[in-house]
Amino acid sequence: MRTVDDSLFTDTPDGVALVGSRCAGCGAHTFPRQDGCPRCTGVSMQDVPLSRTGTLWSFTVQGFRPKPPYAGPPEFEPYGVGYVELPGQVIVEARLTENDPDRLRIGMPMVLEMVPFRADDAGTPVLTFAFAPVREERR
Repeated sequence: MRTVDDSLFTDTPDGVALVGSRCAGCGAHTFPRQDGCPRCTGVSMQDVPLSRTGTLWSFTVQGFRPKPPYAGPPEFEPYGVGYVELPGQVIVEARLTENDPDRLRIGMPMVLEMVPFRADDAGTPVLTFAFAPVREERR
């Protein structure tokens, strides 16, 4: 699997997770990982896998191609962008797999997915992370 930045991800028994930092002093989490704590200014940060699930805290739709250094595919499609609260950890800004605002609602459960972002010069897909609405299974 080729990703936009391998240092952002780790494998867990439940699948790929984002790697954040946790302050050994005050317990604050960050994403992406950091060497120093933004809450207490401590320097005892430890890498931790972040929760793969959370709730949608806020969202919008990116309706136009971002300015450089955006490196997405030449053909632009609008995409959802949101803040996803990972329980007891941190709020992460991320792409969303859904771009229809009528299908998104604040507070809805979300799950991390790896999604295609672009192709490299050799045509190999490069993946990034996004959060998808959790779909209830029909019984």
